[in-house]
Amino acid sequence: MNAVGIDVSKGKSMVTILRPFGEIVSRPHEVQHTTDQVDQLVQTIRSLEGETRVVMEYTGRYYEPMARWLSDAGLFVSVVNPKLIKDFDNDSLRKVKTDKADSEKIARYTLDKWPKLRKYDHTDGLRSQLKTMNRQFVCYMKNRTAMKNNLISLLDQTFPGANTFFDTPARSDGSQKWVDFVYTYWHVDRIRKMSLSAFTDHYRNWCKRHDYIYQPDKPAKIYKSIKSIIPVLPQDDVTKYIIRQAVEQVNSASVAVETLRTRMQEVASQLPEYAAVIEMAGVGPTLGPQLIAEIGDVTRFSHKGALTAFAGLDPGRNDSGSYSQKSVPTSKRGSSALRRTLYLIMSVLIATRLQGDPVYDFLDKKRAQGKPYFVYMTAGANKFLRVYYGRVKEYLGSISNIETE
Repeated sequence: MNAVGIDVSKGKSMVTILRPFGEIVSRPHEVQHTTDQVDQLVQTIRSLEGETRVVMEYTGRYYEPMARWLSDAGLFVSVVNPKLIKDFDNDSLRKVKTDKADSEKIARYTLDKWPKLRKYDHTDGLRSQLKTMNRQFVCYMKNRTAMKNNLISLLDQTFPGANTFFDTPARSDGSQKWVDFVYTYWHVDRIRKMSLSAFTDHYRNWCKRHDYIYQPDKPAKIYKSIKSIIPVLPQDDVTKYIIRQAVEQVNSASVAVETLRTRMQEVASQLPEYAAVIEMAGVGPTLGPQLIAEIGDVTRFSHKGALTAFAGLDPGRNDSGSYSQKSVPTSKRGSSALRRTLYLIMSVLIATRLQGDPVYDFLDKKRAQGKPYFVYMTAGANKFLRVYYGRVKEYLGSISNIETE
């Protein structure tokens, strides 16, 4: 038995090799993430007598090059949750946190948990791409929200309330009517210097140029609402530049979001479980790819509880003697990105009130019992994952049977 503990960091790793009873095969040493040094590590591991297992932690994206390279080389690789390593073998009063100490600890963990180690199986290219795109999608969404909030704060100094004139939904390219409106009418005085009839003609032509539906009563409503507005910034070229630059930033972020949304749908639709996932209540063309991206291949989970634990939604237990705590918080040790997606799905179910859906009925039951918001949302997400696991596994099984026939 050879236990290879690897503490992975950006661009390099610390490697320790141990055998049972504390025998040191290789003391902690640094390995750069280059083909030469990793190949040398592979040759060293292959030269060891007996069975060898390599263990490392999930550390963002840093672990993936090492895990993939060693796995493709035919070695047994296991990637474990850092929380398990942190809680393991804490029998010292000293607090030591170094790469060398961590690699030794991982090697000891490998020896202790040898029979329970699960072999690493990196997802295929499509799933990896989809997960990366989802993380970018969430980042771009945050940026777009920040850009919109910045634009609104600027408009409060030139055209307060301009963002409330229209409730038209965003187009497929991400553009919105109120954003395009303030690009042209970037200052309230641009409208107030016109007569109502002149503004009406100007607005009608603007709608025609931008392919928006013209509402005859809209110009009068806007004109009436801006009579008492007091702008802070003057109507000059500097203010015009500030507002229009902010609008361009919003439009640029919107294009990136919508383009990525479309590409995610294209990639997700090529995965076998897409048809089953997209039919689930609360899951649409946006949340569906996000859900698939964060869960990955559902067949790698041995049972429903493993999936809920991966999401950090598994309920804890706190019993001691005759005491038994009735309500215990969830672990929240899993994927925060997956929990975020699940909460969005729960919000959709609540908003649409899909009677007859088992997850919504469960949510509604918990709300009727007077449960707090986060309690029934978390319980609903847990329920949804269990339904997801059953339906997707059944669907994939039926596809497999058809292919074999």
